[in-house]
Amino acid sequence: MALHRLTLSELQTQFTQGKISATEIVRAFLKRLQFVEPKIKAYITPAPKESVLAEAEVLDRQLRGWRKTMPLMGMPIAIKDNICTDGVKTTCGSRMLENFIPPYDATVITRLKAQQYFHIGKTNLDEFAMGSSTENSAFGPTRNPWNLAHIPGGSSGGSAAAVAADLCVAALGSDTGGSIRQPAACCGVVGLKPTYGRVSRYGLVAFASSLDQIGTITKDVRDAAALLKIIAGQDALDSTSADIEVPDYMKALKENMRGMKVGIPQEFFGEGLDPEVAQAVLEAIEAMKSLKAEVKEIALPSTQYAIATYYLIATAEASSNLARYDGVRYGFRAAKEKGLLEMYMKTRQEGFGAEVKRRIMLGTYALSAGYYEAYYGKAQSVRTLIRREFDEAFKEVDVIVTPTMPTTAFKLGEKIQDPLQMYLSDIFTISINLAGVPAISVPCGISSGKLPIGLQIIGRPFEEEKIIRAAYAYEQATDWHKKRPVL
Repeated sequence: MALHRLTLSELQTQFTQGKISATEIVRAFLKRLQFVEPKIKAYITPAPKESVLAEAEVLDRQLRGWRKTMPLMGMPIAIKDNICTDGVKTTCGSRMLENFIPPYDATVITRLKAQQYFHIGKTNLDEFAMGSSTENSAFGPTRNPWNLAHIPGGSSGGSAAAVAADLCVAALGSDTGGSIRQPAACCGVVGLKPTYGRVSRYGLVAFASSLDQIGTITKDVRDAAALLKIIAGQDALDSTSADIEVPDYMKALKENMRGMKVGIPQEFFGEGLDPEVAQAVLEAIEAMKSLKAEVKEIALPSTQYAIATYYLIATAEASSNLARYDGVRYGFRAAKEKGLLEMYMKTRQEGFGAEVKRRIMLGTYALSAGYYEAYYGKAQSVRTLIRREFDEAFKEVDVIVTPTMPTTAFKLGEKIQDPLQMYLSDIFTISINLAGVPAISVPCGISSGKLPIGLQIIGRPFEEEKIIRAAYAYEQATDWHKKRPVL
């Protein structure tokens, strides 16, 4: 099999055994990028060919005498372009940061570098991670490898498309309201959003600080477990990272669900759910029964308020976080301004795209005097209700299973003029961020339109090993994760 088709664990095994060199790995992926990337446009800033090849040659020379490798050594991994990389542009898909080069690495990058991974490039995203289709990027949309006329999901669409199209062996993304799981479902790959606080957010450019979380996008569940183990853990540079021991997620890779209780919330199977998606998810639930899982219905009644709650809290936090982009400290500055106020206004008018402006205005309104308690305060109260309902549900079950998206990937341009319809694409993923719990999306079917369908598995806080176990058992019992787009 061609090297670019291998999973992370398969590629790492061959490399560790000395069957392939780091240079061969890099050449294989650079060749793939040359022919496929112009169709997909998954990257904003691909790694320079010469530097990554030189890095591979140095590594091969180091290993010639004594072949001792680490799990990510020599592995070409892509990074979402809102995660800071020292000396490499981090644009957030925005003109505001088009030429911004961070002087430091995010903590997750520091941990990858300790493994001697190969940085293969920075991937495209909706501007400042605000979107569900990767159409809001200032550098143009990314296309879905399964059908180039369709969206790859968002906001981590570039990362998901890169993994699905074999343009990297794995990728990092960020998830504020579904931005890892939703594109993973659209592109037929595995997307894991850890518990809030499980992975350091230091160096992640903030969208909504109480919701943002860095996670993984991989070809299968084994790779997700391996990558999460490396990036997870407390970080002194992030006060919200949890001081909780990180387990060995590889031990959770069991091929049955014996003793596991699976909850099915009926609120996720109502109006707006595509019949093909519903059928695929119901078949996945039947497969879990055959894997010895106990399945029962549960209730999450406040799910209906999740969209409204999210778009008050997230926009309010975005309004605050994005106030720093004023043309003074760093980033884009408008030219030919007359005075300080005009410079502020022109910089933000020209530097931000339409969706970012829309969310800043919504958030500023929700935080304004006289409206704070009516909107933001009320949303925080509902958020507490949503979290409590998850807590109650997890007293009865180990994991909760739902569709990842109500539909398969829609066409490029189909919803770009209708923000409310676009927001509804995240209806099944948003409540997980509000509750701060972990979730994973795995492929569970292919629609009649030949587009992937995603299954979402949700767990208790800091119990990622349970969702990994359920996802792996289901994955091993089916072949959906082996289906790849033809390009």
